[in-house]
Amino acid sequence: MCERHKKTLGKVTHILCDGGYTGPSFAQSIKETINCSVEIIKQSELHKFVVLPKRWIVERTFAWLENYRRLWKNCERTLENSRQSCLLAGVAILLKRF
Repeated sequence: MCERHKKTLGKVTHILCDGGYTGPSFAQSIKETINCSVEIIKQSELHKFVVLPKRWIVERTFAWLENYRRLWKNCERTLENSRQSCLLAGVAILLKRF
């Protein structure tokens, strides 16, 4: 995906990722493709509630996206339609904020 959008991702300098993206291969491929750093934010292993730095940014974005009815359930027939619904929701969020 990054290879296809290399020109549009040129200004990205830092990527925050979930614990599912651990491993040197992901970080290395991002570094080689768009030359930006990757930071993995892992949840606590002790099953206690701990506020993780910068994790709230991702969780806040998901909460904003959940306000849009079309994203509650995957009712689209194709992946492209689902992707466009996410993009439209993101545009609506940006228009409201700015």
